[in-house]
Amino acid sequence: MSLLTPDFGLLFWMLLSFGAVFFILAKWGFPVITRMVDRRKEYIQESLVSAQKANEQLATIKQQSEEILSAAKTEQVKILKEAAETRDRIIAESRELAKQAGRKELEEIKKQIEAEKEQAIRDIRRQVAELSVDIAEKVLRDSLKSPKEQMSMIDRLVDEALVSKS
Repeated sequence: MSLLTPDFGLLFWMLLSFGAVFFILAKWGFPVITRMVDRRKEYIQESLVSAQKANEQLATIKQQSEEILSAAKTEQVKILKEAAETRDRIIAESRELAKQAGRKELEEIKKQIEAEKEQAIRDIRRQVAELSVDIAEKVLRDSLKSPKEQMSMIDRLVDEALVSKS
């Protein structure tokens, strides 16, 4: 049973060595350990404050990004509206230009038709005149076969020409 009950000398030396170790630790070890624990505590506290600031900045950035996104959507709607207005304006201008071009082309076609009509009327008049001259020539040949009749007709035409000029 000597294992469970220590001797008085062993107990003395154990207490003396424990006291010396405790004194050395209390003098130089514990202050260093507590300083390191305090530093670690301050570092953790600073990290928590930094994390909180980072969270606040993140929330601010998130709010700003939402505002920017909202502004971008508003700008997108504005741009799309302007594009639609521009498209409608261009279409209206194109239609107006097409109408003007159609009117101009129609007027040109009417002028061309009028010119062709005038040309056809001149051709018809020319042909009628030629036919009239041919018919008159044939009629006169038949009626003016004798030289006496021809001379009488010439005299009459000369007299009419002189009367019409005066």
